[in-house]
Amino acid sequence: MKSLILTAVLVSGLTFLAGSSASAQQDSVKRKKFDINYGLGINIGGKKDSTGKIDQSKGRFVGGITFTRLDIGFSKLIDNGSFSLSPANQFLDYKAWKTSHLSFDVLQMGYRFNSNFKIYVAGGFDWTLIRLKDNITMQKNTADLTYINEPIIFSKNRFSSSYLHIPLNFELRTKENHKGRRWYLIAGPEVGFLLNGKVKQISDERGKEKFKDDYNFAPFRYGGTVRVGTNGLALFAKYYASDMFDSTPQKGLKNMAFGLTFGLN
Repeated sequence: MKSLILTAVLVSGLTFLAGSSASAQQDSVKRKKFDINYGLGINIGGKKDSTGKIDQSKGRFVGGITFTRLDIGFSKLIDNGSFSLSPANQFLDYKAWKTSHLSFDVLQMGYRFNSNFKIYVAGGFDWTLIRLKDNITMQKNTADLTYINEPIIFSKNRFSSSYLHIPLNFELRTKENHKGRRWYLIAGPEVGFLLNGKVKQISDERGKEKFKDDYNFAPFRYGGTVRVGTNGLALFAKYYASDMFDSTPQKGLKNMAFGLTFGLN
């Protein structure tokens, strides 16, 4: 998890620096009708002022390949409205400060109506990583979520899922102040499609082991996200209204996430 986060932050930083450089060069060069700026986006048919720059007050399509909205935070399980797990789900008891959420977007396409309002659909990936407290192993290829108790002690017992997510975002932003700072409010629904589930365990007896399966994670997921921030940094909160598992004993078990967004735009 640490190496994945460090890699994501490094790539995000390099993308930001490359984007800043590209933006500076575009100020002195007249734009073509179709501008493709990798890492920043695509401006299609934007109306230009007398200097050849895109008129920010006019509507235009925007989007492209990007690396942005890197979310790093914590994940919480909600059992039928409660943060306390029911007896049926007690085996999923987890270490709160080591149960995390990581996501980022890799493309987006939308329409900016003016300098203050934009609607766009994006695509990316996210991971929910649950650090289990008990010495158990989730079982593969079962009708419902099933586990066995192990006679050994795991120094790490991580149970995770990864999804392809597609959010639809509505962005409101303020005008720039005298320091060039804007405030952003971004909110909207999203859907997700399961890529895989994974168990990663470390013990003295067995060393490091990894197992992959769908582990009854919901194949289709839906929820919503809210972000509030400024100058590339924001707070985020996500809530998934669909059940976390496609498993009858876990009916009503949902999850949420909260933390920091880097690369807000």
